[in-house]
Amino acid sequence: MAGKKYKAAAEKIEENKKYPLSEACSLLEQLKTAKFDESVEVALRLGIDAKQTDQMVRGAVSLPNGTGKTVRVLVFAKGDKEKEAQEAGADFVGSDDLVEKIQGGWMDFDKVVATPDLMATVSKLGKVLGPRGLMPNPKVGTVTFEVGNAVKELKAGKVEFRNDKGGIVQAAVGKISFGPEKISENIRAFIQAIQRAKPSASKGTYLRTICLSATMGPGVRVDPTEFLT
Repeated sequence: MAGKKYKAAAEKIEENKKYPLSEACSLLEQLKTAKFDESVEVALRLGIDAKQTDQMVRGAVSLPNGTGKTVRVLVFAKGDKEKEAQEAGADFVGSDDLVEKIQGGWMDFDKVVATPDLMATVSKLGKVLGPRGLMPNPKVGTVTFEVGNAVKELKAGKVEFRNDKGGIVQAAVGKISFGPEKISENIRAFIQAIQRAKPSASKGTYLRTICLSATMGPGVRVDPTEFLT
């Protein structure tokens, strides 16, 4: 049954057409195949050589309408910074106690923030957090003494991004229930952040392809020329 729904949805997309962003976002609602509120994902294929370290694309962006997901934030901090993180709404705050808990297999969190003075402690978790993309990093604002701001931004829908081996960057940018306008606003903010992160070593066309999809639906191609600056 799911196969029939997917096929019917795919038939609504014009073959080889690259849609304007607003039209693509409106089309997503018609392509919904699941009963739950599907997430909307955007994938960008970039004109970079992903094997070159000077062409890495990495950063973070606060989406204007959030992601629609509940984000559990863990903070490594002590003293006043521990209190600041708690007041900002962090779900878990601590230091050595949390390291021990995570080493024991506990992973009930989505994002990790750390103050710079505790990074030596956090580095013990490199093999656990690193492969999951959870290691705090100053480039995306998760290694900072401004822990209160970091927690609030992550809770409000700050999204981290980095290219994979194929030069593709992807992220969840909202829910179908947001409606086309809010989804479009979030995608524009995400693409603008990717453009700002363009490596100087990248030559030629930077935004090669843009594709939107809902969790269970087919992909809709977006015209990248709309974002040429």
